[in-house]
Amino acid sequence: MNPHTTNYYNSFIGIADDSVAAKGEIPPLKRDKKTVATIQFDLIYKNPYQFTSDDVLFQVFAERNELTDGEMDEAKKQFFSKGQPCLRASSLTKRYGWGIHFDKDGKIALYGAETEKYSQFLGDKSLKRIKAVRSSKRI
Repeated sequence: MNPHTTNYYNSFIGIADDSVAAKGEIPPLKRDKKTVATIQFDLIYKNPYQFTSDDVLFQVFAERNELTDGEMDEAKKQFFSKGQPCLRASSLTKRYGWGIHFDKDGKIALYGAETEKYSQFLGDKSLKRIKAVRSSKRI
């Protein structure tokens, strides 16, 4: 059975239509603990075009579950044996005003909604452009 993937290629995820953020905001800690959004932000923002979506999502899972090096391979197989929510559902794109660019190799970087580069990606017809998942349901 092929593992599921969340990777996109030559794509851009724009912020959700109902996002309250007008610019990229650093996700806050909750009770001095890292949230999923803060872990994702740290990995992607500090390492542009170094990781794929799958890399980031699994690293968040591994960190939150305190996996040891010896547990990683089996845990990764299990993690990707079923579908996972992609970064379209991330708080980075839904709440904190970050767009995510995927290059030809599926490596990702963050761009704040206020940046010129974000606007360029939205207008780039060579990219698959996708909106983040809305936080609220339409009525």
